This record gives sequence, C-alpha cells and structure tokens, in this order.
Amino acid sequence: MGNVSLTASSDRVNLAAEPLLRRPSTIKRLMRSPSAIIGLVIVVSLVLVAIFAPLIAPYDPIKQSFRIQLQPPSIGHPFGTDEFGRDILSRVLYGARWALFVGLLADSIALVLGVTLGLLAGYFGGKTDGVISLLTDVMLAFPYLLLAMIVVAVLGPGITNAMIAIGIVYIPQYTRLVRGTVMSIREKEFVEAARCIGLSPFRIIVRHTLPNCVAPIIVMATLAIGWAIVETAGLSFLGLGAQPPTPEWGAMLASGRNYMLSAWWIATFPGLAIVVVVVGFNILGDGLRDALDPYLSHR
Repeated sequence: MGNVSLTASSDRVNLAAEPLLRRPSTIKRLMRSPSAIIGLVIVVSLVLVAIFAPLIAPYDPIKQSFRIQLQPPSIGHPFGTDEFGRDILSRVLYGARWALFVGLLADSIALVLGVTLGLLAGYFGGKTDGVISLLTDVMLAFPYLLLAMIVVAVLGPGITNAMIAIGIVYIPQYTRLVRGTVMSIREKEFVEAARCIGLSPFRIIVRHTLPNCVAPIIVMATLAIGWAIVETAGLSFLGLGAQPPTPEWGAMLASGRNYMLSAWWIATFPGLAIVVVVVGFNILGDGLRDALDPYLSHR
C-alpha cells in the first residue's frame, strides 16, 4: 500500500511539472498574433543581418575617406556618410552584430544569476530569502542607467564591461520574478509529494520547480534583450561603452549629436535601428506572454 502511495505521488509530481513545457497550442497561439509575428520577423532579421553583415555591407565600416565626408543619403551611400567619410549603412549593419551580442550576453548574465537567486529565495524562504531580497531591494533603489554607470566606473569603460554592467543591473528583475513564482509553487501538491518521497531540495528545485517557471522566464528574457540593447547604447552614448571606431549604435549616436543640424543622417539611422529592434523584442515578448499564459491555454 505504501509503494502504491509513493508511486501515485511520483506520477503526480511528474504530471504537475509538464504543463508549462508541453503545450501543443503554444505555437499556434503565437502565430495567430499579428504583432508577435511582426516582432519575430524583426528579431529574425536582426539575427540574419548580424550573421551576414560582412556579405551585405557595401563598404568597410571603419575605413575612412575624407573626400566623401558628411555626404547626404545617395545611391552610392543610401544612409550617407559620417564626419570621417565612413558609410553609415555599413556601420548600421555591423552594429546589428554588437546589438545582438550585447543583448544576448547581458541577458544571459542576468538570467543565470537572477534565476538562481530567485529559486533559492523562493524555495527556502527564511533568512535566505531575507538576505537575497535585501540585496535585490538595494539594487532596485538605483536607476538602471546610474547603477550601470557605477559598475562601469569600477570595471573601466569598454563594451565588454558595459555588457557585464547591464547584466548585473537586470539581475533583480529575474530574482523577483522567479522568487514570486516559486513561492506560489512550493506549496502545491506535486511539490509536497516530491518531499514525501524523499527527493532532495536540489532535485525538487531543478526538476519540479524550475520547469513551472519557464514560461515567465522566457517572456522576461525576450523583453530584457531589448532593454539591454537600449541601456548599453546609453552607456556607449556617454562614452562608457563601445569606443571609437567600433560600429555600435550608441557610439554612432554620440558621434552624430554634434551634426544634427548639418548632417542629421549620422544619428538618425542608428537611432531608428535601436527603436525598431527594441520594439521588435517587446512585441515578441508580449506575444510569447499571451501564448504561454496558463489561463489562455484552456480557452
């Protein structure tokens, strides 16, 4: 009788951990959202441009030619040239590489550390939760860009340090999200059943708690990539991120701000690139949120 009870409890644990990961209707729901499709197209386009930038860029993004400096958009240079005669279109295309790299690396840092802290705080509670929540609240007390500037000031200017700084800044977002989700899950029957059959806390967290946090984590990760791109561009604009002559969108905005009245194209096109990419990630994240919503899945 005891073996039957344990077997039933084990089956209940496994069944409870599956819904958020196995939803046949998720892709169909995502494809029914026009905004999500637009966001997906923008994100896929960014990835393709980043991969094939050397093949589709018409010119070397850092090669200077003072004979053609500050030329307006034309057939030869669709986005014009900057104060050093560099082709803006080529620099924007290569900038997609930095945008994608920055977004993914910074988001990965925040995701790994934030999810780990959130799982620990939400599952164990008590002093563990108190310490982690205190650190999270302290970090959230600072504006994101200000906190990133402080981190970069400690590490030193540069695109790599800027990515690390942005990753650190967004750790509290993941921590609070996962903590709240785990706290609502840890008292569920399947978690209690896992404890009753003698599973270790580590196994319960990894195998039965984390899978039920996947949906909100995916949505947060998608949105955070866009936020990371904006924040890193802001650091580069302030001279704390990418350094010349790196073709990074924020650095291009910084170099073009002195020419807004005489050569508007220098700052306009990288600025538009940032807007389009961030909007793409945001609406894709919204579409994923609707597709992965556990309540919508039953409609």
